[in-house]
Amino acid sequence: MKIFLDTANIDEIKTAADWGVLDGLTTNPSLVAKENRKFEELVPEIMQICKGPVSLEVVATDAEGMVAEADKLVEYGPNVVIKIPMIPEGLKAIRRLSQKEIATNCTLVFNATQALLAAKAGATYVSPFIGRLDDIGHIGMELIDQIVTIFDNYAFGTEVLAASLRHPQHVLEAALAGADVSTVPFGTLKKIMKHPLTDNGLDKFLADWEKVPK
Repeated sequence: MKIFLDTANIDEIKTAADWGVLDGLTTNPSLVAKENRKFEELVPEIMQICKGPVSLEVVATDAEGMVAEADKLVEYGPNVVIKIPMIPEGLKAIRRLSQKEIATNCTLVFNATQALLAAKAGATYVSPFIGRLDDIGHIGMELIDQIVTIFDNYAFGTEVLAASLRHPQHVLEAALAGADVSTVPFGTLKKIMKHPLTDNGLDKFLADWEKVPK
């Protein structure tokens, strides 16, 4: 399973890249707005750090506008993925971009039939939002199971990108369900590498080492 970071923060991206676990990046208008920087200045800096797929989201809601935005966004680099919302106009845009061999990420997916339609339209990735389903009383991770099964049934090349993952258990369950990618906030990435027994064990090893005659 690939690990993408869900952020537009340069320091977080640099840190994850230094750890050697950064396979790609997802952004959205909300994440970009948090950085309080001009988009056209921020994105080139991101692209210099992250060499894997970088999802950049359109803000148009009509297919023509989405495609026009995509044509500009891909100028930032060959690894740009165009993030498109799961709406009828979005499906039209995904089809057109697929025909132009431009990678797409269909976002705001909340049921398996939406994912099926996105795959049929030619999406490179589909992004089911697990945490937001949990928030309204659903078991969000069941959606990953459903989409993985459907895509396997029909040999779709579309990758399942588990999104809106809130905690380490989400990442574990996405991996067990066969998601191709998990995209996580930086805070969650830090948590999944931590365990108190690891810290305790290291502390004991170092303390014992100090007892070795020098």
